Amino acid sequence: MEDYPKTIIEFRDRFNSEEGCIKYLEQLRWPNGFICPYCKAEEFWRTEKILIKCKNCRKRTSVTAGTIFHDTRKPIRLWFEAMWYITSQKYGTNALGLQRILGLGSYNTAWKWLHRLRRVMVRPDREKLSGKVEVDETMIGGKSHGKRGRGSEKKVLVAIAVEDKKEGEKKEIGRIRLAVIPDASSKSLISFISNNIEEGSHVRTDGWKGYSNVSANNYEHTVLNSNDLVICHLVASLMKRWLMGTYQGAARHQHLDFYLDEYTFRFNRRTSASRGKLFYRIVQQAVTTTPVKGMNIIGKN
Repeated sequence: MEDYPKTIIEFRDRFNSEEGCIKYLEQLRWPNGFICPYCKAEEFWRTEKILIKCKNCRKRTSVTAGTIFHDTRKPIRLWFEAMWYITSQKYGTNALGLQRILGLGSYNTAWKWLHRLRRVMVRPDREKLSGKVEVDETMIGGKSHGKRGRGSEKKVLVAIAVEDKKEGEKKEIGRIRLAVIPDASSKSLISFISNNIEEGSHVRTDGWKGYSNVSANNYEHTVLNSNDLVICHLVASLMKRWLMGTYQGAARHQHLDFYLDEYTFRFNRRTSASRGKLFYRIVQQAVTTTPVKGMNIIGKN
C-alpha cells in the first residue's frame, strides 16, 4: 500500500526527526521486511540510527548505502525537505532557489543535490507509450542553424514522443518521452522509438528519411505533413519555455538528459492532485538508485 503524507502539515508532523525519515527509507527499501544482503537472513539488531546488524552473519548494513543518500554528510531530514519542496513547485526550482529555501551553505551543494534527484525521477522499468503516438525531433541550444541530420556543434537534438489521447472533439495529450539523440539518422530514431513505444502502436511522423523503417519494426506508421505534428510541436515549445524560465537556459548539453527527465516527470504528472504522492515516488526511487559521486557530476559540467 502506498504510504505518504497528504499535506505539508502531515509531512512536517511525520518527518520532524531524523529517526522518522530513516524509518521511512527503511520501509520503502525493504517493504516486506529487512533481508540481509550478505546471507539473506531476516533477523537483526539496530546498532545506530542508520545501521542494521544481521543476527546471523553479524555484518552491518546501512539504510542509506547504495542509495542516492550514500555517504551524505547532511541530515536525511534535509533531503526530505528538498524532495518535498521540489515536488511542490509546479514548474520546478533551480539551484539558487533550493539553496535559499534549505539554507545550504553553497550553491554547488544545491546544484549537485538537484542533479542527484533528477536521476531518480524516471523509473528504468516504466511502461512504454502506446496507442497513437506522435514522434518528432527538435533542436535545443544556441541561435546557430544546423542541418537536420547532423545538427550543429552549438545545438543538441532531442527526440520527442507524445501519446495522442484525442477522443472525438476532445483533445487530450497523454504521456511523453524525451531523449537526447546523436543525430536524426534512422538508427538513432528507430532506437528511440523502440526504447520508448510499445510494438504494434500507431506511430505518426513527418516524411523525414530517418523514419522510413518504422513500419518494418512492428509499428503501424503514418506519414504526416510536419505542420500536422501539432502535439509534438506543443510539447517542444513548452519544454523549451520551461528550460528558459526555470533555468534561464543554463542547462548544459552534458546534463540535458537529466533536465529532460525532470520535465517528463512533471509533465506526465501535471494533473496529479497529490503532491505527497510525487514526493513518495521520488523517495521510493531514491532508495533503489545507484549513488553518483559529486565529482562525477561536476566532471560533466
